[in-house]
Amino acid sequence: MPIDVVTKHNINRFGEGTQPLIFAHGYGCDQMMWRFTAPAFEKDYEVILFDHIGSGKSDLSYYDFDKYDSLQGYADDIIEICEKLELKDVIFVGHSVSGIIGMLAAKDRPDIFKNLILLCPSPRYTQNEDYDGFSQQDLEGMIELLESNYLGWSSSFAPVFSGNDSKTTKELLNSFCRMKPEIAKHFAKVTFNSDNREDMSKVTTPSLIVQCNPDVIAPKEVGEYVHEEMQNSCITVFDEPGHCPHLTAPKRTIEAIKSYLSTKNK
Repeated sequence: MPIDVVTKHNINRFGEGTQPLIFAHGYGCDQMMWRFTAPAFEKDYEVILFDHIGSGKSDLSYYDFDKYDSLQGYADDIIEICEKLELKDVIFVGHSVSGIIGMLAAKDRPDIFKNLILLCPSPRYTQNEDYDGFSQQDLEGMIELLESNYLGWSSSFAPVFSGNDSKTTKELLNSFCRMKPEIAKHFAKVTFNSDNREDMSKVTTPSLIVQCNPDVIAPKEVGEYVHEEMQNSCITVFDEPGHCPHLTAPKRTIEAIKSYLSTKNK
């Protein structure tokens, strides 16, 4: 029986345009996180929202711990969605880890994608001599807390993701807590232990990096590193704290995306 990709990923399509604009949510979230930004594009694009397997209203029966033991499994899902829906010239907007997932999909299938919009992406989360990020000790402590007390981890990190914006903190905390704990823990470990720096230079799709500053999860230096390593990329930095500009600064996020697309796609 063929896979019903629409039901599998809880796909929603709307808009008056024909060019597909896909929004991909970050860790612990779902497609509802785009409600402040996605509607601004419905007059000019076909807007496509979906949930990663294991998140939101996706079909949890498809969650395979082996497949999703690397971000490549999620990238393969993006490609499958595009193929099943017969999408071409896709503009992909990915938040946080989904920026890297979209980057991997575009690396494998550059023929599908026209532009990448990466909100606060990070190809690696631990620091070394030439890369900013968490210390190995801090990362191990974070993962240990995740495994032993997921609700405690969620309460501690929701304010970090939101930049201490109270409304966004509450929404993120509720979203984190809606995930099935074993899936949430697995996705988090895969995300925070990932290292996709070598993949960035292989991406040829024109890209925009939207960076918040300060951002504890993906510091400004990381956004600048992504920009330097990726071909055909540019970067815009918001003086907005946190890791979720589409929630805490939706108007600026919309303006940045529209400005970039109007310049690139004249």
